[in-house]
Amino acid sequence: MALQQSSGDILADRRYEYAQSCLAEGNALAAAEMAEQALDLAPRYAPAWFLLGRAREARHRKGGLPADHDAAIRAYATALELDPEDGLGARLHLTRLGEGVMLEAMSPAYVRALFDGYAPRFERHLVGDLAYRGPAIVIDALDRVAGAAARFATVFDLGCGTGLMGEALTGRSQNLVGVDLSPAMLVRAEKSGHYRRLVAGDLRTFLIAEPEGIADLVVAADVFIYLGDLVPIFAAIATTLKPEGFCAFTVQSHEGDDVVLGEDGRYAHGDAFLRQAATACGLAVRLFEEAAVRRERGAAVPGRVVVLERS
Repeated sequence: MALQQSSGDILADRRYEYAQSCLAEGNALAAAEMAEQALDLAPRYAPAWFLLGRAREARHRKGGLPADHDAAIRAYATALELDPEDGLGARLHLTRLGEGVMLEAMSPAYVRALFDGYAPRFERHLVGDLAYRGPAIVIDALDRVAGAAARFATVFDLGCGTGLMGEALTGRSQNLVGVDLSPAMLVRAEKSGHYRRLVAGDLRTFLIAEPEGIADLVVAADVFIYLGDLVPIFAAIATTLKPEGFCAFTVQSHEGDDVVLGEDGRYAHGDAFLRQAATACGLAVRLFEEAAVRRERGAAVPGRVVVLERS
């Protein structure tokens, strides 16, 4: 179903908005109470169920009461039942709370909704507030592997967003193709003038539809944080790349070996997982280094920059 912008009940909408404000101010108890009042008036309003889940989850983090944990799970599950496309991202919260298996990727509806709403302030917030350096880090890594003078005939920019990676690739590609789930992001990417072609859709679906061995380079700056299992996307990239073609990307990392879903709602990939996934798909590791792509809450977010080559 398409997400409801309104519950259809003015009083329910007002209570929902007040619940949002309460949660933003750190008052999870009041947020839960107001969300429940909204649901008394509009029991099938998925955003209110999702907000109730967030409020109960916040209460559980603060107080550790099992009842809040269970209430959060019930609320998220109800939101997902009412919104099976998961534009709200309820599955992510359920996974983090121990309900269900690790997702291969965040739901397209959730990512699309997230970035369609984020598009107007994307660059200002990412570059200004979060000190985002993903494109520069990717270019530096490529220069050290392929040489600063290297040029790439066909480049696929996965999760191109508003075109920051495209700007960093200026003069390095004859045919730059960008793909993103968010139509609002692609409108801004088109205005940048960096891309020969722009495609709205899922990354793996896009790659599978392209001719085999067509790309000289595939880049993904701060994109794989929305994918859990990278094997399917690595396999699609390997098929798309020409022999000796490169794939350069950044990821969020952690000290373990596997994949975890963090409190920030982003996937962090362990070094062992990344190396094994690349090898399994016929991609040789040419560069693998620590890289702080952005900062959050005043601290650098642990990450890696990786360059793979189709062997």
